Amino acid sequence: MNIRFYLEMLSIAKKMTKQTLTFSRKDSAKFFRTLNKRVNQYFKENNLKKTGNWKLYFKALIMFSLLFGPLAILLIYDLPTYLQITCMMIIGVGMAGVGMNVMHDANHGSFSSKKWVNTIMGSSIHILAGNDYNWKVQHNVLHHTYTNIQGHDEDIDAGRIIRFSKHAKWHKIHQYQKYYAFLLYGLLTVNWAITTDFKQTYQYLKRKLSYGKFPNPATQWTKLIIGKILYYTVWVVLPLSLGYTWWQVLIGFIIMHYTAGIILSVIFQLAHVMPNTEMPLPDAQGNMKNTWAIHQLFTTSNFSPKSWLVEFYTGGLNRQVEHHLFSHISHIHYKKIAQIVKETAQEFSLPYNEYNSIWKAISEHYRQLNVLGQKPSLI
Repeated sequence: MNIRFYLEMLSIAKKMTKQTLTFSRKDSAKFFRTLNKRVNQYFKENNLKKTGNWKLYFKALIMFSLLFGPLAILLIYDLPTYLQITCMMIIGVGMAGVGMNVMHDANHGSFSSKKWVNTIMGSSIHILAGNDYNWKVQHNVLHHTYTNIQGHDEDIDAGRIIRFSKHAKWHKIHQYQKYYAFLLYGLLTVNWAITTDFKQTYQYLKRKLSYGKFPNPATQWTKLIIGKILYYTVWVVLPLSLGYTWWQVLIGFIIMHYTAGIILSVIFQLAHVMPNTEMPLPDAQGNMKNTWAIHQLFTTSNFSPKSWLVEFYTGGLNRQVEHHLFSHISHIHYKKIAQIVKETAQEFSLPYNEYNSIWKAISEHYRQLNVLGQKPSLI
């Protein structure tokens, strides 16, 4: 993969948005070409593939075990209530873990060098309550191309309830978002399961959006419905058929999803809704100030670069700077290429946003929620 890939991605993204945005080409032949050359040289000198290896596959096994192991225990044994709750929380941890470590890499095409393996592993999103077509459109194209641009990056659009951008309309309720935002983060995957996927499929098909070949609408709707049937069969029908009451299944369902949702939401917000990340807008003609690659540096932030546990569990999403610049490279390589990215950014006098710990990043995100919750005239 090389710069040509990004040009193709930008071309796809342009066709997908209501307003055509154009990133500057100034300095594009300097910073990103230099960085891309150095990163490619690293892989060549060390004779490494840019996709996953046995370390990633072993980690995938661990994450799937966290997801399905407690479920098997719940279905086989009659556990006391506190252990049932514990199992559902562990399943939530596993759900987020599979999403960040397996599904995420696979749907970026970096889990394996074999396309069919990426397709299968990327399809794990269906058992997590999502849909691969919707996810690729929202995440791979819209978010990765138009990062932090209001009206184009859906990841910073939380409707009326939370204000993630200074360019979003302010409502009175936002002055309290620093108190309730983290509570609502837990509803992320619940929304996937119930409403979000149906709304996105309708909207994306209507706008003829896709990542790659545009799907047949009937095929996409069929795939979505079958995926939801499979999902509800595993997490609702199966427990009910084996003796759990409806209220036990409902409580377990909420615990599982709330655990996964708050983990995923917090991890992703720490990358972009921070005091050190920008929310740039295009000019009247739709032109952005920076090149696409430089734009990523201004709008993205890392955290906990020295924590083995954080990096292991989050699937390298604590290194979002590297991920946004090289999403085609598996996260298991981010630690090694991070120094190359950091040194090259500094060489070109460009930002390299980073927080030393996850707790510092969380506190700064909280502070940013407070700032964005204030009435604009008071900021």
